[in-house]
Amino acid sequence: MKRREFLKATPAAASLAFMINGLPISTYASHPLLEMLAKQTAATGRVLVVIQLNGGNDGLNMVIPIDQYSNLSNARGNVLIPQNKVLALSNTALTGLHPSMTGIQDMYNNGLVNITQAVCYPNPNFSHFRATDIWLTASDSNQYLDTGWLGRYLDLKYPGYPNGYPSTAMPDPLAIQIGSGVSTVLQGGNVNVGMAISNINSFYNIVNSYVDPAPATPAGHELTFIRYIAQQTETYNKVIKDAAAKANNLSTLYPTGNSLADQLKIVARLIAGGLQTPIYIVSLGGFDTHSDQVDAADHTIGAHATLMQKLSEAVFAFFDDAKLLDFQSRVAAMTFSEFGRRVKSNASGGTDHGSGAPVMVFSPNVNPGLIGTNPVIPPTTTVNDNVAMQHDFRAVYASVLADWFQLDINDVNNLLMDTFPILPIFRNANNIKNTEENGSIEILDQNYPNPFSNSTTFTFNSDGGNVRIQLFDATGRMVREVTNKQYDRGSHQITIDRGSLAPGQYFMTLINGNNKATRRMTVVN
Repeated sequence: MKRREFLKATPAAASLAFMINGLPISTYASHPLLEMLAKQTAATGRVLVVIQLNGGNDGLNMVIPIDQYSNLSNARGNVLIPQNKVLALSNTALTGLHPSMTGIQDMYNNGLVNITQAVCYPNPNFSHFRATDIWLTASDSNQYLDTGWLGRYLDLKYPGYPNGYPSTAMPDPLAIQIGSGVSTVLQGGNVNVGMAISNINSFYNIVNSYVDPAPATPAGHELTFIRYIAQQTETYNKVIKDAAAKANNLSTLYPTGNSLADQLKIVARLIAGGLQTPIYIVSLGGFDTHSDQVDAADHTIGAHATLMQKLSEAVFAFFDDAKLLDFQSRVAAMTFSEFGRRVKSNASGGTDHGSGAPVMVFSPNVNPGLIGTNPVIPPTTTVNDNVAMQHDFRAVYASVLADWFQLDINDVNNLLMDTFPILPIFRNANNIKNTEENGSIEILDQNYPNPFSNSTTFTFNSDGGNVRIQLFDATGRMVREVTNKQYDRGSHQITIDRGSLAPGQYFMTLINGNNKATRRMTVVN
């Protein structure tokens, strides 16, 4: 075959993946949401790392409700961690971590971890494939979508995709997946915007401009040529090569034999190397623990303990690296799994497919602590008992989009095809800013305490006349009229009781004549 004929076949080869440190890399091409996130990353440097725990993580064995321990002993005595082995967390005696998670315990106690309890969705599905699809497409359980929640945004805003990318304005991949395959999350109506880079060893070939030698066969020369062309025609090879050349990992804490740590090590290197890529996706498998979840003689070790240790050590090393490489303040990482496990363990020393489970977010920018309460474990459990949902997983997505990437709330609602509360995951939430329009006085002070769980107090100033103060939720819906009456000129103070307000972000708006002000507040459990 002549080289001209090989060139005709090359476009298919151009989508082949490459690898870093033996791990497959996938890059995602242009996408309107990712374009917006990339612009935010260019302006703020913010990056999100998504850690997928494949198989359905046992949240009750990860974040342990100590106040429910007696009932847990009745429900899952053959897998339960001994209470004296549960890792303590600062500011709470009610909740602890699996004993293998010392790294994440250290991060939590130093204010780097937010845990949202009992994350799920109504009428959960217990099929691995369907449940994963629901999380990736952000669909309802009875809604079957053939587009990912990022791909839909592309079709809405950029119907001409994929023409015109990469561009001068955004030459870097808009999302990078470490591992083979392309996620459904970026499936558009006509094309998947993800671009696979599936062979990790060839990453170093790209960096070193080296091609794997072909076998000594009559077609070996042509095979070498195909490999060379595939490397040259990979759109984002050069920018990844350049980024990898600009940085090296500095942390000495990365463990060996830990695939998640290997992936995060690559992510750290690429972020430090200057990529504007706003999203990285990594994964850890093995969470389908139907049997032998723990060692029968010592429940602190076994299959799930090994997974918890890998997660903890990998995340701890990554954020140590981020600090040493000076990008810690602009990165956040979050975990998710397609579902949790049942409350009651089975006779095989394992746990079966269940519903709610915790989601962890790691960053110096989180509101540290727990959102929600410990799952309530009934005194007598059956095989059908599940962790009840407290928070819809799409509320976590909405919070990340609105408060981390600072997207407009209307864009968030359109993207997720519904409205979901903004959870107080992040400390500096400012996609909707505090505002003030007035003449000479501060008319509305920030409430204190903020965040608050029971009540909060704020001070306002009146020029005299009618003062109207209203409370709105994150979707813009008024949930309470705090006051609407005449006030004398001067300073006044009002205390608000939480009442039935759900955890999340709220906005207090004051109008007094020509004076207007808005303050943002957070309700937590």
